[in-house]
Amino acid sequence: MTRSTMRGITVNQIGYPLYSNKHAVFTKEGTFQVIEEGSGEIVFTGQTGPLKNDDASGHMVAFGDFSAVNDVGRFYIRHEMDSVTSATFSILQRPYTELHHGLLKAFYYFRCGQELTPEFAGPWHHSACHLAKGFVYDNHKQLLDCSGGWHDAGDYGKYVVPGAKAVADLLLAYELYPSAFNRPTPIPETDGIIPDVLHECRWELDWMFKMQDPSGGVFHKLTTHQFPPLSTLPEHDLEPLVFSPISSTATGCFAAVMAKAARIYQPFDADFAHKCKQAAVLSWGWLVNNPDVIAFHNPPDIATGDYSDQQDIDDRYWAACELYGTTHDPIYHHALLTIHKEPFHKFGLCWSNIGGYGSLAYLLSNSTQTDLELYEQLLSDLRKEADYMLWKSTTDGHGISLLKDEYIWGSNKVVMNNAMLLLIAYRFFKDKRYEAAALNHVHYLLGRNSLDLSFVTGFGDHSVQHPHYRPSIADDINSPVPGLVSGGPNAGLHDDISKKRLQGLPPAQCFIDHEDSYATNEVAVYWNSPALFVLSHWEQQQ
Repeated sequence: MTRSTMRGITVNQIGYPLYSNKHAVFTKEGTFQVIEEGSGEIVFTGQTGPLKNDDASGHMVAFGDFSAVNDVGRFYIRHEMDSVTSATFSILQRPYTELHHGLLKAFYYFRCGQELTPEFAGPWHHSACHLAKGFVYDNHKQLLDCSGGWHDAGDYGKYVVPGAKAVADLLLAYELYPSAFNRPTPIPETDGIIPDVLHECRWELDWMFKMQDPSGGVFHKLTTHQFPPLSTLPEHDLEPLVFSPISSTATGCFAAVMAKAARIYQPFDADFAHKCKQAAVLSWGWLVNNPDVIAFHNPPDIATGDYSDQQDIDDRYWAACELYGTTHDPIYHHALLTIHKEPFHKFGLCWSNIGGYGSLAYLLSNSTQTDLELYEQLLSDLRKEADYMLWKSTTDGHGISLLKDEYIWGSNKVVMNNAMLLLIAYRFFKDKRYEAAALNHVHYLLGRNSLDLSFVTGFGDHSVQHPHYRPSIADDINSPVPGLVSGGPNAGLHDDISKKRLQGLPPAQCFIDHEDSYATNEVAVYWNSPALFVLSHWEQQQ
């Protein structure tokens, strides 16, 4: 069987859940056949819908519905007119088990300050890295332990704000879908008692403690002055480490995720949960004492990612909601009720607008003292947001909630954040349309897109091979570290190779699988985390 280079039929290259809606995307109308891979038997014959213009990709596309195929197995699709075939895929009760496992295992590969041994890392093992103490910016005499945590992305920086978003996604996934994490990863801490997802989050949380100043303020990030060359293995990055100045956004996110962690870890480790709670309360005190935005911008001699943000109201709101959910102290309830009146997006799930985690904490709170008016308002806003995602999905040729101008840096993060929100709306409203729309986002990520590409390394018939990720670039292994979510199409063309090779292409086509394309093909912990949350929905034990 020869794969078409014309991308005539695209499918989810991993598979489709049994009894779900199943669609392929075609660039030609006509009759198609679903074929069982092993026997070559035609198990279904169908007709595509009419071709429609997909503005984002520049293609004329049609859906082909094969939902009637509910046999377990491996299949591919053939267009009867010209014998073009799709990638192979599975139909299973839970087709995403290995992918879910890989998305979680990726966080182990992102670990800093620990030797990744062949026992757990396979061929992608390497020595411990970044073990030296770091100095506080503008105070070179103040050296602090800064080991541990996750490398943020394709570089070796460690950042509080996106790290908090990643931990929040993992903790929320465990909170809502605990049975999805029954299987060990495994990682060095695997003990059969505490789920490995919580062991993994603790690796990052233990590092975050080191980012908190005695005042309660939190250093914004820990990096070298410049990014190391692409060919640098983590243990060879020996430049001085710098604690960048405290920011109110980092402090707010820290307080929020520590308060959430205090609840989640309480049944497993009460002492650790208490430590998380104390750290959250201390940082809240800093926020109260520093009511103005203390925004972060890179100092002139630091050129690593800055994650700058001119507002912190969303971070403060998240912190107040999580602290109220943990302590039930009316002080935090009063604070969140006050902050909620401010104009900011109440369901943002991005590091730059992260208030949605606060709203979710409030809606999921078991406190008997929630404000009914606020609770009902948040439910109404959640439904409106989900309905908007649903509307956008119906206008897109591949069924996702991105408009033409939303193919930005890290567009796959946006796709998965939107799928998260749809699944949370499904949890509250039981509207099957939300669940089906979220699954369409999964299909897009895993190959049912205009590039016929699975955006997760190591998964799919045709997956990303050359991510902007230093460990995979610098090692001598042909295959990239598996389970990493690539950033995805970015019409901004922010890097040189994108500008050279992607000029004039429609937004959804603005992607290049090349190690130099940091603007389309980098990886990041907070791109993996919403994908893990979303796949947990279909991995949970029924």
